Amino acid sequence: MKMTKVYTKTGDKGTTSLVGGVRVEKTNARIEAYGTVDELSAQLGMLASFMKDGDDKNLIYRTQRNLFTVCSYLATDKTQTPLAPSYTLDPGEVTVLEEEIDAINAGIPPQTTFILPGGSHEAAIAHVCRTVCRRAERRIFKLNEETELDPEVLQYMNRLSDYLFVLARKLNFIYGVREKIWKKPCK
Repeated sequence: MKMTKVYTKTGDKGTTSLVGGVRVEKTNARIEAYGTVDELSAQLGMLASFMKDGDDKNLIYRTQRNLFTVCSYLATDKTQTPLAPSYTLDPGEVTVLEEEIDAINAGIPPQTTFILPGGSHEAAIAHVCRTVCRRAERRIFKLNEETELDPEVLQYMNRLSDYLFVLARKLNFIYGVREKIWKKPCK
């Protein structure tokens, strides 16, 4: 069996390749965007490793597959390289998240105040995922200032952070962990 090398040494001077081989600086807005989405996917993998098997965990895996699609999309400069059809996000994925958000909200107590991140181990990780998702969203919107991106990508990332928030609330509810609410500290 022939061993494939992981390292190429082509990035040692601060550049990397986009889909199609176009070389850009590693600090390029496109790299920042898909790198942060990749970080989110890794955090979701950690979340899934603590979750029980079932629908919630399956949606996390589905989300990771969608994020790989988003990364591939963001890694393609359409002015230089044709976009592969498999690199486009199905608009129905936004609807999947919206329906899940609505279903979760219908099954947990209503939110009446600001909630501090934390709670059960799984919920705390979901909150970390939410904040990484928000950062990825900001990076993607920054890239959108330079080059127009498909609205599905922008919508998906926005709904995903909302989903992760309500998922954290659901996980705390399932595990019987009371949410910590924000109160102004006493003097």
